[in-house]
Amino acid sequence: MSSLPSPRNVAVAGMLVVLVLLPVYVSLTGNLFLMTLFTRIIILAIAATSLNLILGYGGMVSFGHAVYLGVGGYAVGILAFEGVGSGFVQWPAALVVSGLVALLVGALSLRTRGVYFIMITLAFSQMIYFIAVGLDRYGGDDGQTIYRRSQFAGLINLSNRTELYYLCLALLLATIGLTWRIANSRFGMVIQGSRANDRRMQAIGFPTYRYRLVAFVIAGTICGLAGALLANHTGFISPAMMHWTRSGDLIVMVILGGIGSSFGPLIGAVTLLVLEEMLPPLIRLAAAPLVEPQAAVRAAEHWQIVLGPLFLLVVLYARGGINGLLESARRG
Repeated sequence: MSSLPSPRNVAVAGMLVVLVLLPVYVSLTGNLFLMTLFTRIIILAIAATSLNLILGYGGMVSFGHAVYLGVGGYAVGILAFEGVGSGFVQWPAALVVSGLVALLVGALSLRTRGVYFIMITLAFSQMIYFIAVGLDRYGGDDGQTIYRRSQFAGLINLSNRTELYYLCLALLLATIGLTWRIANSRFGMVIQGSRANDRRMQAIGFPTYRYRLVAFVIAGTICGLAGALLANHTGFISPAMMHWTRSGDLIVMVILGGIGSSFGPLIGAVTLLVLEEMLPPLIRLAAAPLVEPQAAVRAAEHWQIVLGPLFLLVVLYARGGINGLLESARRG
């Protein structure tokens, strides 16, 4: 019995198979919406995975993590607007600028703990958000359209939905692998030890501030990569990419999927974004026999009323999120 794969492993393997074969299904059915939706899911899963590195393993609850998503996107959008279309310039710029912003934010934020850390990351996020709002040359609050995606000298065509999708999926798997490797390295053990008892780690000689700052910069840089991908996917950048509510979405993905687990952020991203798409039509269908058509449409607009209790049930009865629930299913 013990040789059987766990429900969690079966679920993850099934999810990966679905993600790999999705473009095949889309090509057979012509349902391009699914390709668009799951490309976005994969990109946000990369951002959530980067947050999981500091939140899940390091206990750093950053309420401004989406700022790096916006910084990466703006690096691509601004360079494209200024006539620099090469992805070999845009993407490294997105990574470097995101990493530098994370270094600045982390150097100050990590001198605090608990709610103070949460509030200072939120403050930095809102500050950079309003800087983006004031960039009138690049669309200001209305955002800016990117008319041409990043160019890679013919190696890959990001205008092709399938090529962009598989590139995002490959980068997601690389990000998950990198995060797992970091978490299980000596460096990762120090980060996790600092989360459990920072004073004790310092007492035995580890400069935990520097370790945590490096992890913070790595997470910000990876999230900047997700921002570059998102800008190419949507062909649009706006300050909304880095609003604090987007950071809240990333935190929900990590906690919902399973905090401190390799595939938890991906599970959470798929669950959250698929529910956001499915709940409104389901509520409208359920309400249609009971009320007038217009009332059913209005009821569907309040789909968060259903989503909220679902999250509450996961928090109360699924310790470790969906990943933990699947793990406990085998033990049960």
